[in-house]
Amino acid sequence: MDISFLGGPRPQRGVGVIAPFDFALDRELWRWVPDEVSLHLTRTPYVPVEVSLDLARLVSEHETLSDGVRTLTAISPEVVAYACTSGSFVAGIAGERAMCAAMTHAGAVPAVTTSGALLEALSDLGVRRVALVTPYTVSVTRALEAYVAEAGVLVTGCAYMGLTRHIWKVPYRDVADMARRAVRRAADALFISCTNLPTYDVIPQLEAELRMPVLSANQVTMWAALRRMGTRAVGPYQALIDPAARDGSALPDVLPNLPGEEQQQEGPT
Repeated sequence: MDISFLGGPRPQRGVGVIAPFDFALDRELWRWVPDEVSLHLTRTPYVPVEVSLDLARLVSEHETLSDGVRTLTAISPEVVAYACTSGSFVAGIAGERAMCAAMTHAGAVPAVTTSGALLEALSDLGVRRVALVTPYTVSVTRALEAYVAEAGVLVTGCAYMGLTRHIWKVPYRDVADMARRAVRRAADALFISCTNLPTYDVIPQLEAELRMPVLSANQVTMWAALRRMGTRAVGPYQALIDPAARDGSALPDVLPNLPGEEQQQEGPT
């Protein structure tokens, strides 16, 4: 059978992604990506350290990020994203900007980080008060609070899980329970931190229940990277992505049952 009339695959536009060595949610990242875009992932070198501020610093060293960018240059991505929340907020706003500059210098392409994308998303949505959910220990959570506060955004509530490993195994039920505990005072939005924490399917359900935009680490990373390319992330009923969801007109009314167990620990408020 002659299939030459098909002409081969359509040209793909590329997003290079640098992720920490323990990142396990490649498939979740892809769910925000339109058909004409491909993701090209590489990981930082393994270090025998659990999730902590020390690990955040180790996986975000400029030379590590530059090496990651250089491994991606052969496939000519249009933008490079560093998909790690703690690694990109651990040195504050100035540190995040320096990371982007180092990556751009290494690959001559625009660069974004998860924490930089978070501030961009908060600004785009006009958020001045935010509630936070993290899987981290208290010290890492406090560093995120400080980063958001440095940007002039008030943290109105926060819940954390105290995990140092296997974050990708947290079920949606736990994420939803933590979100409800974090939103105890008025907030303009909720942010669920950590690119290794599953969030894609829980976002629209939480937006419907909490009646506010719900952002997550992987969501804002893909949104910002694709924005640099002049295209849009895909994701139904997510306020950051779907304009109809911003005014509530496209939000589902019923929160379905989410599998999982109860949340593990409430954090600082």
